[in-house]
Amino acid sequence: MNSFTETELLPDILRAIEELGFIKPTPIQAKTIPHLLSEDRDIIASAQTGTGKTAAFGLPAIQLTKLEDKRTQTLILCPTRELCMQITKDLSNYGKYLDGLGVVPVYGGANIDTQLRALRKAAQIVVATPGRAMDLIRRKKLVLKTVVRVVLDEADEMLSMGFKEDLESILAETPQERQVLLFSATMPRAINSMTKQYMKDPLKIAAAHEDAVAQNIKHIFYMVHAHDRYELLKRVADMNPKIYGIVFCRTRRETKEIAHKLMHDGYNADAIHGDLSQAQRDEVMGRFRSHHLQLLVATDVAARGLDVDDLTHIINLNLPDDAEIYIHRSGRTGRAGKSGVSIAIINTREMRSISTIENRYKLKFEKQMAPSGKDICTKQLYTLIDRIEKVKVDEKQIGPFLPAILEKLEWLSREELIKHFVSAEFNRFLEYYKNAKDINVGDRPKREKQTRQERRKTLFSRLFINVGSLNNLNPVRLIGLINESLNSSDATIGNIEVMKKFAFFEIEESKAKQLIKILNGGEFEGVKLVVESSQEKPVTKESSDHWPSKKRTYAKKDGKNSGGKKRGGGRRNRK
Repeated sequence: MNSFTETELLPDILRAIEELGFIKPTPIQAKTIPHLLSEDRDIIASAQTGTGKTAAFGLPAIQLTKLEDKRTQTLILCPTRELCMQITKDLSNYGKYLDGLGVVPVYGGANIDTQLRALRKAAQIVVATPGRAMDLIRRKKLVLKTVVRVVLDEADEMLSMGFKEDLESILAETPQERQVLLFSATMPRAINSMTKQYMKDPLKIAAAHEDAVAQNIKHIFYMVHAHDRYELLKRVADMNPKIYGIVFCRTRRETKEIAHKLMHDGYNADAIHGDLSQAQRDEVMGRFRSHHLQLLVATDVAARGLDVDDLTHIINLNLPDDAEIYIHRSGRTGRAGKSGVSIAIINTREMRSISTIENRYKLKFEKQMAPSGKDICTKQLYTLIDRIEKVKVDEKQIGPFLPAILEKLEWLSREELIKHFVSAEFNRFLEYYKNAKDINVGDRPKREKQTRQERRKTLFSRLFINVGSLNNLNPVRLIGLINESLNSSDATIGNIEVMKKFAFFEIEESKAKQLIKILNGGEFEGVKLVVESSQEKPVTKESSDHWPSKKRTYAKKDGKNSGGKKRGGGRRNRK
């Protein structure tokens, strides 16, 4: 089907959707609209967010409405207030040229008296959340005896939110001969049970998976320990200064915690969750849609109905248990012909889930390493310079202040002025990422694997440093400290032994003196650093296990090795 004109929709409806930019029906629309216009058979439709399902059930519902009858003819149930309002807005736009059409939203958290007044007028189509619908039914204000079709939108989420009993009670209030249209992103067992009980010989419709998996979405995963997920989230945000996306969490509690941390750390972020009032939710969503928020933290349930076309990133702080939910989430970016990025933050046990998604939906994830402090600082610096270069200067506004500014800064040279200005804007990144640790787990970059044979022939110096595991030092953080101090990750590092109060490590001989000079007098976790050679002469990897250590007495004082870890293929030194 190449055009909506082939669907036999009314001219007034075609005119409205043409103004909205509707040209060619999506697969779910092409399969659903003709059926609903010609038959009253029940439907089970598998449809992801972004596939156009609202128009798929909404356009036929509008066309089939008897405008002269003001009573409720179509009931649409959905899980959240946001989705309820979005569906209402869409249907109102589709039917704006039909005189007498009434589309009424009813949902919790809003003034019920306003909704009651709307129901007393034209309310041929009612869009409701289950809880508020039940409340109005009990008050005998929502009368369903004239309903000819019931739409269950996002049925999986309504069931997961515990609305099963409410849905059954609502369906029991509708006539036996009514049509039931069930739309769901996933098809859990609870849905199968409901369809057997409340639907008659339903027609099953599904948009092919490739329709839900947009080709212009790049799928990426990072592998870190669970306690480093938030750190990685911040690094992703810092590496993408223009990020505009949704961060998905498992629970309402986690959503609030992550949003609070992001806001505390200075990010333009907020959360939507069930504890917000409708006014608070509207305020957050208003700021997000106007791009005053860059990151919106949400659960799957809270995010239902968010219709934003220009998201750059979807970030899965946790992979969902169901592969379909991942596809549902990722489909929120890469819309309207734009590209997008879907990120999964996983641990080593979740590689099977990545493979399941890849095999089932014929897509490919790219594994990326967590950005280093140097990567982030470089990106942020260039972004700052680019912003300064392109900033619009209002000569009229700034002119009166220039003489005093020039007088104040005349002692600075051009180069010094640039340094001062950049530092004022940039120092927080430099300070935060100064000793950033490597948070990657799993395989290391190929470059490291390829140089292990070369390391066996490298001359090493063995150094002592006066911080250990009690100072939160571990092998990965020590490597990060070395790399940041040398402003390079090219130094070859051998064995690392981390004790409680100090550590020994091997570094290629050519870098040892430079590193000692840089680190001595510096600080790590509030401790002034002392770094010195612990051997009388450099050793090769083959001989490092046998050469006596000048500073070996330190180990005797400390006792048990706490967290020693070998690097570069070498063995630990023995007494």
